[in-house]
Amino acid sequence: MGKNIDINAIYAVSEDVVAREIEGEIIIVPLVAGIGNMEDELYTLNETGRAIWKKLNGKKPLVNIINELDSEYEVSVDVIREEQ
Repeated sequence: MGKNIDINAIYAVSEDVVAREIEGEIIIVPLVAGIGNMEDELYTLNETGRAIWKKLNGKKPLVNIINELDSEYEVSVDVIREEQ
C-alpha cells in the first residue's frame, strides 16, 4: 500500500473493512473507497499477516506483537518485520 509502518505505533482493525476467516484464510474486503487499490476488491493475508491481524487490538504497540510472534513461532524478529 506504500505506507510506512511504525512498529512503535498501536494499530487496530479498521471499521472500514470486513474480514472473515474462511478455510484458514483471512479475507479482507474494503467497505469504502480509498483503501488500497479498489481494482482489487479482496485481500488475503499470508501466515505472518494472519498472525499479526489476529493480535491487532488497539491496545499494544506493533513491536509487542512482533515480540509475541517471535516467542510463539521461534522465528527471527527480522523475518517477522520483513513479512509485515
